Formats: sequence, structure tokens, C-alpha cells
Amino acid sequence: MKKITSKLLNKIFFLMAVGLSIGILFFVIGVAWIGYEAKNQCERAKLAYEGDCVEALISLLNDTNRSFRERNDAIWTLGQLGDSRALPVLETYYTGNILDREPLNETISQYELRKAVNLTSGGTNIIGWMWRDGVIAK
Repeated sequence: MKKITSKLLNKIFFLMAVGLSIGILFFVIGVAWIGYEAKNQCERAKLAYEGDCVEALISLLNDTNRSFRERNDAIWTLGQLGDSRALPVLETYYTGNILDREPLNETISQYELRKAVNLTSGGTNIIGWMWRDGVIAK
């Protein structure tokens, strides 16, 4: 009986270790992906507008000639960066009227704005420290 229990515990420990490893892998991939996307959005904005990353993204957001998708991407990126300079601009767009389904290609997303306003007004982005300095400094 003791031998069966030991084998079962070894199998359970092995499965838990594999599960934890897969979870950590997905976490690392997710963090890297968010950092990569934020950096790409920043670089695209800086090619089209003057200033640092935050200033260029704010200019992109304010450019009504840009598509809603591009402007929503700028909102998401500003939220990920968490820079308080973006807060007044984000608040001008935020109405608080969040629809159940917001087509990102047809309107400014109030859902994304709510998240961005929260993150730029001191909300916690628990993974932002892993990549934020590399995006803003470039």
C-alpha cells in the first residue's frame, strides 16, 4: 500500500510541476507579447507624429483622420504605459457609457478608455515594470 501511495504522489507531483511550467511559459509569452505590441504601437506613432512615445500616441488618438482601430490601439498602448500625461486626454473621450459589444473599428472604445484611465491615474499594471522602461526610453 505504501508503494502505491508513493507512486501516486510522484505522478501527482510530476503533473503539478508540468502544469506550473506551462503556466509560467504562458505568462512569459504573454508579458513579452504585450511589451512587443506596446513597442510597435509606440514606434508607429513616433513615425507619424513628433514627441516621445506618449506624446505621439496622444497625437494619434486626437487625429480624426485615423481609423477607430488605430485610435483604440493608441488608447490601449497609453493604458499599458500608464503615463499620467495621457490622463487628461483620455478623460476627454471617456463617457462611461460602455456597450456590451463595442466594434473597435466603428467607435472609440469606452471599455479600453476605462482601463486606460484607471492605469494612467495610478492603477496597478502588475506586469508593466517588466517591459515599460524599454518602450518609453526608445
